[in-house]
Amino acid sequence: MDESFNLFCFPYAGGSTTIFNDWKKYIDNTINLKPIELSGRGKRIHDPHYSTTKECVEDVFSIIKDEINTKPYAFFGHSMGAMIANELALKIREEELSKPVHIFFSGRAVPHIKMKEEKKYHLLGEQKFKDKVLELGGTPPEFFKHPELLEFFLPLLRNDFRLAATDFSYRQITPHPCDISVFVGKEEDKTSEQITDWKLHTTGICNIHYFNGGHFFLNDEAVAMVRLINKTLLENNSTLEKI
Repeated sequence: MDESFNLFCFPYAGGSTTIFNDWKKYIDNTINLKPIELSGRGKRIHDPHYSTTKECVEDVFSIIKDEINTKPYAFFGHSMGAMIANELALKIREEELSKPVHIFFSGRAVPHIKMKEEKKYHLLGEQKFKDKVLELGGTPPEFFKHPELLEFFLPLLRNDFRLAATDFSYRQITPHPCDISVFVGKEEDKTSEQITDWKLHTTGICNIHYFNGGHFFLNDEAVAMVRLINKTLLENNSTLEKI
């Protein structure tokens, strides 16, 4: 009997599947790590940027739909990726397909609290936008010394920020029928309500875990994060076997 899981992972704004490369060293051998490459980056560098959230979710759905009924699966998403995971799970429910057994929401405030205007970084001018990207971290400073890389990367990042701040920025509470986990950086700029209110987005259990660092804690906390994912999904597998 195949007791393995699929773990579909969605990156943050501007990110590609490479951010999950280190996870391969630590993920349990019963968990199939499946990072999803979004349009316009990595192996899909020549594909157009998404115009809307719906376009993004439909694209990702088309990539995974043939696999979601084959075995138990979970979602992990960081920041914008967390919103992709949220919207994708809602679409799958609408399609009446096999639902995820667990969702990991990382580095993102609850979707039912609207984003503050000052967080809409895509509206900034070119230099202020570059400064903000550097301030947020996640992008090596050396990157900004190569104009040819910036010419490609900044429009992609600005577009992702636009999606995150507009289409992805607000969603009414529609609880998921599975347990969820919330990963948060101890130094992230989020209120207690923006974190603890994730419990409203599940009919099951909501576990909240804190990690050292700011918004891009996943770049330094891969080992601790993957260990928690392993533990959560293996416990989930044991529960499924008893049903």
